[in-house]
Amino acid sequence: MTAGTVDRPRGPLPATRRHATVLAVASALVVIQVVVRAVIAFGGEFYWDDLILLGRAGTHPVWSPELLAHDHDGHLMPAAFAVASLATAVAPLQWWPAALTLVVGQLLASLAVLRVLWLLLGPRRALWGPLLFYLFTPLTLPAFAWWAAGLNALPLQAALAWVAGDALLLARTGRRRYAVTGVLVTATALLFFEKSVLVPCVAFATLALVYRVDGAPAPVRRAWRQARPLWLLSAVVVAVWTVSYTTLVASRFGVPPRSMVDGLTHHGLSYGLVPTLIGGPWRWERWNPSPPWADPPPVLVVAGWSVVALALVWSVRRRHRTGAVWVAAAAYIAASLTAMIMTRFGSETTYELAQTLRYFADSSVVVAIGAALVIRAPARDTGTGVPARARTVGAALCAAGFTAGSAISTVTFAHSWADNPTGDYLAHAKAALTAHPEVPVLDHPVSVWVLLPVTYPHNLAGSVFSALPGRSEIGAHTTQLRVFDDRGDLVPAELFPTRIVEPGDVPDCGHAARPGTVAVLPLDEPAGDWEWTVQINYRASADGALEVGFPGWPAVTVPVTAGLGTVYARVDGGGAALRARVTTAEPAVCLGGGMLGVVVPS
Repeated sequence: MTAGTVDRPRGPLPATRRHATVLAVASALVVIQVVVRAVIAFGGEFYWDDLILLGRAGTHPVWSPELLAHDHDGHLMPAAFAVASLATAVAPLQWWPAALTLVVGQLLASLAVLRVLWLLLGPRRALWGPLLFYLFTPLTLPAFAWWAAGLNALPLQAALAWVAGDALLLARTGRRRYAVTGVLVTATALLFFEKSVLVPCVAFATLALVYRVDGAPAPVRRAWRQARPLWLLSAVVVAVWTVSYTTLVASRFGVPPRSMVDGLTHHGLSYGLVPTLIGGPWRWERWNPSPPWADPPPVLVVAGWSVVALALVWSVRRRHRTGAVWVAAAAYIAASLTAMIMTRFGSETTYELAQTLRYFADSSVVVAIGAALVIRAPARDTGTGVPARARTVGAALCAAGFTAGSAISTVTFAHSWADNPTGDYLAHAKAALTAHPEVPVLDHPVSVWVLLPVTYPHNLAGSVFSALPGRSEIGAHTTQLRVFDDRGDLVPAELFPTRIVEPGDVPDCGHAARPGTVAVLPLDEPAGDWEWTVQINYRASADGALEVGFPGWPAVTVPVTAGLGTVYARVDGGGAALRARVTTAEPAVCLGGGMLGVVVPS
């Protein structure tokens, strides 16, 4: 092909029998992948951030700013929260709607990848190679199985492939509708995941590299000119989104120490990304409540790097103008690695974080596109051509080896992912909360095996079970102490005291609380800032309500009934004394001594 014939990327050949065969095999591969992923998805359960999404969905209306504009650990993901809210509305705290969204998302992403590969290669059997890699690489497994991660990763993967395809079609046909659909897909992906700012960049690079490998002059300038409407509209969308993101989200970017950069880079590439390129890691390690991470044997690490080196040497020596393809793919992976390191480093960060693979999942699309571009590039006349039959046998053996390794990695991942106590915990807790809905439960953290305290206040039972219908009220007060154990059962509890509420000096009363007055309840020692539970022993002249709390902190309204009673209230804050006041016209309340502390199982 001469330089004068590459103004527009080459299109697929006319429909033929071979055309139908290539498409049929490719479609069958997609179906097989989606079936395998469906087995993994429906065999899973909620995990970690999933419960945060559900808790916020159950607490805030679906279209409220409190839900959609929430800063979720540095992520701005209104569409993900909207999906979680809709899933919660359909079947509160049931897994199947979440699993269904994962399967549908995977299907859309896989079809988008098939589309862009078809546009790059046409009806060539060589298309099966990069498609097979994307469909079955274990690189995408961890981000797929975890619902919260999948709501980020799958729209991004679909958008990377779809918008690259739209750029090719816009350049080829000049039809503006591809600019419109490309921008709409980019905007939608941005609503799920901020990393989607890279979608237009990948699309531009794909188009420019097509011109490059085809031998067109000035490929970058030509890519800009041929799809200019898409780039300009995308720039507007990204600019608007950037303003929204920087306004709503607190920056997590920082400068990590050199040791952290070296450690995360080494673990992320050598033990994470590279082994998955040849079907690894085969093994996964997990320490609950952390997610699984890749644990490849040393031989697989060496083999992975060797295959990458051989592929690089082969493509540069045997294919024209493919060096830029490798540079572009490496740049994308480096950008992913940099974003992970700069936002996730810290004293508590372990190098195994980079081996969880979810920070590299979208690189699978970039690698597939890169492989297609290398295949598309004209072969060099080296005078040492390999017979067609030998090439076919070699490709088949590589595909079989990769598929076998990926199958092993998929099975071992599914086994590791199934080691998740959240499902059983939720089942027990839901049964306990709906068994006696008339008895309120004092809000308290769920098991550390389900959510760690670092997620406070989303680790509170009132948040996790906010959407569960027909349950006990979970709030700031109760007359009967019960807590969830590590199985999710509601068991009797008691207050473990760390401070004593001193008795009052009003004869035959203790501390007197009347409408319009404030009673000061001193502690034997000042309490530090915490989420405390206080025991309130009282005698009330009539039914009413009492407000209790530390000075300068939000107070809790507690109902009281006529006569003697005891109520437990959850109060935040700290200080040397609590304050109490009656918030209704009646009653007069006498408050005795009590305890301040934490609730533990009896």
